[in-house]
Amino acid sequence: MTAPAIELQKAIFEAVNDDPDLSAALGDARLFDRAPENVAFPHMTVGRTSVYDWATGTENNAEQLLTLHVWSKSEASKETTDIMDLVSARLRDAALSLGDHRRAHLKLEFAEARYDEDLSAHHGLLRFRAVIEEGG
Repeated sequence: MTAPAIELQKAIFEAVNDDPDLSAALGDARLFDRAPENVAFPHMTVGRTSVYDWATGTENNAEQLLTLHVWSKSEASKETTDIMDLVSARLRDAALSLGDHRRAHLKLEFAEARYDEDLSAHHGLLRFRAVIEEGG
């Protein structure tokens, strides 16, 4: 993974884990790269990340798609959709520190909530698009 992608993922972890409303909803702001065995519900995981290089001769820009997954064993979908709403609100216009890079734009591109019968869990997907411009 490229440096801007790692920096963005780290900044998202910090933004989500530092939010008191999300901490209350998740019972400890549990956002994992990969969920450990027997993890408590609800929790979140980072999913697929794609990086597209926009480098030109004078600029080093990149576009990233990052997916966050929300998992809930609640009988109703409300817990999942409430957490999704909190994450969307937290990351919308967030001032994310990206080390030597800066966030130029972060936007929710796609959201979906459904019941996964195989896992007996509600599953929410949030896909964000970020354009990272090299800081000067």
